[in-house]
Amino acid sequence: MAKQDPIRQEILLAEENKRLRRAIEELSVLNDIATAISSTQSLTEVVNLIIQKCVKHLKVEQGAVMLLDEQDQSKPLHTIVRKQDSQVNILPYRLDNQLVGWMIKNKTALLINELARDHRFRDIGDSELSIRSLLSVPLILKGRMIGLIAVFNKKEDAAFSGDDIRLLSIIAAQSAQVIENARLYQEEQALLKLQEEMRMAREIQMNLLPTTTPKIPGYDIAAKTIPAKEVGGDYFDFLQLNDHLLAFGVGDVSGKGMPAALLMANLQATLRGQVAPGVPCHMCIEKSNTLLFHGTDSTKFATLFFGILDSKKNELCYCNAGHDFPLLFRTNKTVDRLKTGGVVLGFVPHFSYNEDRIAVNPGDVLLLNSDGITEAMNQREEEFGEQRLIKTVQANLDKSSEQMINSIIKEVLEYSKGVPQLDDMTLLVMKRQCV
Repeated sequence: MAKQDPIRQEILLAEENKRLRRAIEELSVLNDIATAISSTQSLTEVVNLIIQKCVKHLKVEQGAVMLLDEQDQSKPLHTIVRKQDSQVNILPYRLDNQLVGWMIKNKTALLINELARDHRFRDIGDSELSIRSLLSVPLILKGRMIGLIAVFNKKEDAAFSGDDIRLLSIIAAQSAQVIENARLYQEEQALLKLQEEMRMAREIQMNLLPTTTPKIPGYDIAAKTIPAKEVGGDYFDFLQLNDHLLAFGVGDVSGKGMPAALLMANLQATLRGQVAPGVPCHMCIEKSNTLLFHGTDSTKFATLFFGILDSKKNELCYCNAGHDFPLLFRTNKTVDRLKTGGVVLGFVPHFSYNEDRIAVNPGDVLLLNSDGITEAMNQREEEFGEQRLIKTVQANLDKSSEQMINSIIKEVLEYSKGVPQLDDMTLLVMKRQCV
């Protein structure tokens, strides 16, 4: 019996050395992951480091990290990084939908040493039988599963052990926060990039709009737009055709944000391409409508009021393509609504628009607005409305066009105080000065 003690001690010493080597390896892996926590590496770089360590220390052919995509229920898990041993020339393995579903449902470690004989996954196709064994553990963060780590096929036909489960579980526990930090950092960087792109888009859009208002003898003109978002779909424009003809318009395209801004730019380019001295208002609108219909999606359209002011004749020719009726405040206290025109632009391929001609008398004030003005709501969900707009204008008729616009905006913002701006707001005021 005494002769066996040295042998037993040697066996125990060998086992202890093996445990120590494994502990050192585990500490090395966890140290590398801890280093990644304090870094600003990209999500892919962090996950790549984690899976490299898993492939090396668990002695497997391949490993993969899959993250949960809560936005896509049809394909909830997507592989972000897949790595394999450089000495193994094989096609990438993937988790079958059954295996993925099992992980999402159970949220616990899955160990399979003989996949072909595992009764839980008998329906897995032949394409998956190249996976002999696998070990998968969930990535859990604050009780929520954010993904999983999977390793495939222990080398030399060995079986996954309890120690392998423990090590991969420890790696997953440490990695979940690292991966989430990297993902949030990536999202933050993407958001910052998007914000910068939106800032540039707003700058470009503002540069498309007139920076100054025309100086027409006998007339005081001003315009202003306030987008509800960084960029918007409201539009106003001036085109000086000659020394006495001024073309102008106010439009509102469907939608908001970037799509609306792109359509607004399209509308501006389209209309400007049709306007020329001698071309009637209705003809400019008809051609613009056809071009817009064929150049945009069927769900996109725009309202537009387009007019040409003749400052010699003091006459306005106009065509209203589905826009809020402009208001013409006469010196005799009446208010005319400029309705003549037709349907919104881009709705049908061909439409015969009408136009009208009206006199502009000394003291008359023409107001054009987008529906962001009249449809602004208060906290009781009541719209500002046309009647309040009329009363506001009538109370400020003695002011300049710019002062009148500022007074209207102030009144609207005060009315809708505490309620987010839901739509772009645009105003254009044209006032014929008294002699």
